[in-house]
Amino acid sequence: MLVESPPEQRAESAPAPPNRRAIRVLGLLVSVVILVLVALASIAVGAKELSLEQVWHGLFDASGTYGDVVVADRVSRTVLGLLAGAALGLAGAVLQALTRNPLADPGLLGINAGASAAVVTAITFFGVTSLSGYVWFAFFGAAAVGALVWFLGGSRGATPVRLALAGTAISAALYGYLQAIMILDDAALGRMRFWTVGSLASGSDSTIKQVVPFLLAGSLLALALARPLNAMAMGDDTAKALGAHLNRTRALSMLAATVLSGAATAACGPIMFVGLMVPHVVRSFTGPDQRWILPYAAVLSPVLLLGADVLGRIVARPAELQVGIVTAILGGPVFIFLVRRRRTAQL
Repeated sequence: MLVESPPEQRAESAPAPPNRRAIRVLGLLVSVVILVLVALASIAVGAKELSLEQVWHGLFDASGTYGDVVVADRVSRTVLGLLAGAALGLAGAVLQALTRNPLADPGLLGINAGASAAVVTAITFFGVTSLSGYVWFAFFGAAAVGALVWFLGGSRGATPVRLALAGTAISAALYGYLQAIMILDDAALGRMRFWTVGSLASGSDSTIKQVVPFLLAGSLLALALARPLNAMAMGDDTAKALGAHLNRTRALSMLAATVLSGAATAACGPIMFVGLMVPHVVRSFTGPDQRWILPYAAVLSPVLLLGADVLGRIVARPAELQVGIVTAILGGPVFIFLVRRRRTAQL
């Protein structure tokens, strides 16, 4: 049973007043500037202290010194954070619109669990030890679970509730399998303990080259679904009257979310909370229009991810605190505060 959409949601497809549109554009530009500043901080600040001169030298006049190597590693790490953050934000926004649930994220549909279970299987039964091997197993595990959720959710007759229930059930089963394997196999536990908490330390040219085609394709597909998702937010009957193809939109939304979160999880591990919080916060000042939610989420999600990564490098010097732990520690209380302050049922 679907809840009737609020009046402001029914009118979301109408053009925004010029002043409001200008504010949104200005806000998006400011968000891009903030993202650039955070990306620069990610390159300049880390667990290993470097002077600004060393950072500058490493960026523009690399000669193989210690500082140059550190800066090169940070650049790859920052690029991966930009890509993975945007992917997680877009995936979360698409899934929240698809399920009409402002608390939805890739974990709700079992995508993170599928990637994690596939990596554990690769380590335990196929002897995979390299990150390049993890990437492909994780991606295909996420894709397989996404397809299974779509099938169990009713495929052409899929509804938001069915998809959420199927994803939750599959996640529970896969996490049970994952924990059993890790308990029984000490080697798998040792190799998986850092990957499962989520980290950008795996950032390298090789990793980025493997996942960037999937991230770009998924991003373009997600952005192209903005208008159909707007129509679906008004209810199935209204969406049909407006000419929307419900089954096609749901299938493409599942595909986009699976490709985006699967590739990001494959490269960084299952980083929680980014795809949950950022679209929810963005919606509070953009309104329910996906044409604005998706671009904002793609820009602000990397801000959160890279900012948390920089903080994790600083607080535990000379060691590092994985970004997945930092996002959970910082994001949990903030999200609880937002949920208590806002009407979480409004999309």
